Amino acid sequence: MQDESYKKSKAEMLPDPVVCTVDVVLLTLREGSFCYALVPREQEPFQGVAALPGGFVHPAEDKDLRASAERVLRDKAGIQGVYLEQLAVFSGVARDPRGWSISVAWYTLVPLEALQAALATGVILREVADLGGLPFDHAEIVRVALERVRSKSTYSSLPVHLCPATFTLPQLQAVYETLLGEPINKVSFRRKMEELAFVEPIKGEFDSSGAHRPAQLYRLKAKYRSRLSLTDRGMNSGG
Repeated sequence: MQDESYKKSKAEMLPDPVVCTVDVVLLTLREGSFCYALVPREQEPFQGVAALPGGFVHPAEDKDLRASAERVLRDKAGIQGVYLEQLAVFSGVARDPRGWSISVAWYTLVPLEALQAALATGVILREVADLGGLPFDHAEIVRVALERVRSKSTYSSLPVHLCPATFTLPQLQAVYETLLGEPINKVSFRRKMEELAFVEPIKGEFDSSGAHRPAQLYRLKAKYRSRLSLTDRGMNSGG
């Protein structure tokens, strides 16, 4: 009887397990609109509800949290080898009906072309202005991701990850303008691109699809595929 009482009291002293997950805000541009990706949940809670790609940390499989996020992106959205950055930690007793939980959120920017296979297998794109009906605290996670992306777009190479493998400078400028929500002076933009120096012209390759003369095609420099080029001045600072 004493052994049973001891086991019971010891079990009562043990803390409840903490749910630990990763969630990924996958952002893209579709027909000029900034969108984020959702995946219908396969299990309770919120089974069948569209949610951010996410999942439990697998200690036996994931060497770290980045590996967890990369696995979630690969398994839930068929995406790998993209720029990925940790966003923030979201935690508390109220965010998940399963109990006290921690989610380490990440974000990535992906060109629409890279999502075609995922869209064909159930991934959903929703415009960033629509955050209704999201489970857990996913609406807050998306809001924080949008603030981070728009802030970083003013002083870094981050928006280039929404571009396809090759692009013109006017196309890249249009991406920046979409994220910043305002026009950018062409001369100022070209000056800022020279300062950031994260793109390079592709020798002998031009885009002739426009009405004007063919435009030089560019690509992201290899060393900036997994890290950002940064400047200490905002995109429109100083003209």
